[in-house]
Amino acid sequence: MTVESQTSTSTSTSGVLLSEGAAKKVAELLVQEGRDDLALRISVQPGGCSGMRYQLYFDDRTLDGDDVTMFGSVKVVTDRMSVPYLSGALIDHVDTIEKQGFTIDNPNAQGSCACGDSFH
Repeated sequence: MTVESQTSTSTSTSGVLLSEGAAKKVAELLVQEGRDDLALRISVQPGGCSGMRYQLYFDDRTLDGDDVTMFGSVKVVTDRMSVPYLSGALIDHVDTIEKQGFTIDNPNAQGSCACGDSFH
């Protein structure tokens, strides 16, 4: 799996990486939405059985302190509170007979629940 080169548009870089497959899928979803002003926002929120859970969604706003990184035509936005939890995390998209959807390989997670939706 290769990772597209990133271009940071802020003074700091979150280190969140988006694989080519994930960037392609996000771009396809944005075309389906019919909007070119949306970014993929990734954040970490309290919750889940392991204490923290990921949130990925499209957002049309950029907040003060957000870290913005471009992967080709896809903009990825991370809020400043989530940056330390997500530094070095790789977002990928899988489409197999066993699993379909986005996955996050996070080197900062010390453990996760059995379902993989939350971490600590």
